[in-house]
Formats: sequence, C-alpha cells, structure tokens
Amino acid sequence: MPHVSATENDRLVRLIKSGRCQAVEATEYAGELKHLAREVADAETVNRQTRFFKALADETRLRILKLLETREMCVCELMVALGLTQPTASHHLGLLENAHLVKRRKEGKWVFYSVADQKLLGNMRKLGIF
Repeated sequence: MPHVSATENDRLVRLIKSGRCQAVEATEYAGELKHLAREVADAETVNRQTRFFKALADETRLRILKLLETREMCVCELMVALGLTQPTASHHLGLLENAHLVKRRKEGKWVFYSVADQKLLGNMRKLGIF
C-alpha cells in the first residue's frame, strides 16, 4: 500500500463521505491516485517538459531561437547580434541545447548552432507560442 499521511487520508475519507467521489476506501483510492500520477505525469517526462518551458521562458533565448530559425549561426554572430558576452551566450545556448531546441556543429575551433527541429517551431508558431 502507498504511504498516505493521516491528513491525506482524512481528506480522502471526507471526500468519499461527501458522495462526490466513487471510491469506497481511502487508502485504496490513494493508491489509485498515485498510480494515475505516475502514468500521466511521470517524473522523467515532467523534468523534460520543465527544461523545455524554462528554455522558452526567457527573452534572450527566444531571440536566439528566432535568429537560428533564419539560419545556422556561430556563437560570435549571436553575441554581436544580441549584444551578449561569450559566457552569457554560452549559458543561453546550453539551456536551449539541454532542452533539445538547438543543436551544435563544430568546425575546427568554431561552434555553429541551428534549430534542432524546424517542424517543432512551426507547430509552436501555429499555436501562437513562438
């Protein structure tokens, strides 16, 4: 049986007694709820989604994505275009790469970035997100 605190159990008991819930027994219902959470909101998936949305939740990163949508760019080009320092540009690009929004290509000492999935950006644009 899943661990359910006394407070959680009391709340479920009250919910069941109110008739607003079809469950019969609070502890069993708690197990069903925890199973449902694992199925629809497993930690790995939510972690990936969190990285994705955090990457989009910054004006500079959105500007970088919009620039990279037009063409592949070297880090130094992004720095000049947006007035960024090298550490700041690398930080933002690292977060975008970690969220699988951009990919890198190394050519000698140069690192070029591009959008990892143009179709994803297109879908985001259709939804009014990008």
